Amino acid sequence: MQRFKNKTALITGGTNGMGFATAQQFISEGGSVIITGRSEETVSQALEKLGDKASGIVSDAGSMKDLMNLQEEVKRYTEIIDVLFANAGYGKFSLIENVDENHFDELFNVLVKGSFFTVQQILPLMRQGSSVIFNTSVATEIAMLNFSVYSAAKSAVQSFIKTFALELTERGIRVNGVSPGHIKTNIFNNTGLNTEQIDSAVHGIIPTIPFKRLGEPEEVANAVLFLASEEASYIHGAEIKVDAGISVIR
Repeated sequence: MQRFKNKTALITGGTNGMGFATAQQFISEGGSVIITGRSEETVSQALEKLGDKASGIVSDAGSMKDLMNLQEEVKRYTEIIDVLFANAGYGKFSLIENVDENHFDELFNVLVKGSFFTVQQILPLMRQGSSVIFNTSVATEIAMLNFSVYSAAKSAVQSFIKTFALELTERGIRVNGVSPGHIKTNIFNNTGLNTEQIDSAVHGIIPTIPFKRLGEPEEVANAVLFLASEEASYIHGAEIKVDAGISVIR
């Protein structure tokens, strides 16, 4: 399939996990991608794997300076973005009494401000028929211990789906979202947990999942590419859950 021939996608947080898997599949279906990441090292490593149909930008979704420069950085490679996957982000989890202002601001800066201003800055490069896809989370649907700030931030991103869809309808830009469940990513890497603690947390999660396994990043990428494609031309303001049913089967 060449669903994305002659199309360009911008994927924030595209150096690993769901963003990287989406970039790989977009390229395999004929498109070109621009990925962002927070370090030169991770961006370079991802580009080596993605090949000559990929370009990269070092950009931190939690930095307003980087966000305000994003459009000009993208224009070094293209004047048109057909698909924007606002994916950049990570998790940081804590009991309510242990949350401090830095924890709160860090997550809201990356997940909420990062998503909002990424779309704002790239909109001038998007034309009729293009697509914006937000990455939300199963944490917006079910309560999870230590997830209060993360869940609130992702709920704000979830709200962007409907409000941006309303505002961008007249421009012919579709806006949708994917809501991943527990996926094999590096979401725990910024939590301060060691490898043993992360493994313990994952082993505790798996029995709660209807399919009794973590999802693969490629399974989320499949949903993102569907929403970005012409096959989803009549889907607007929607959110696809990629969570093995955990949000509805308890």
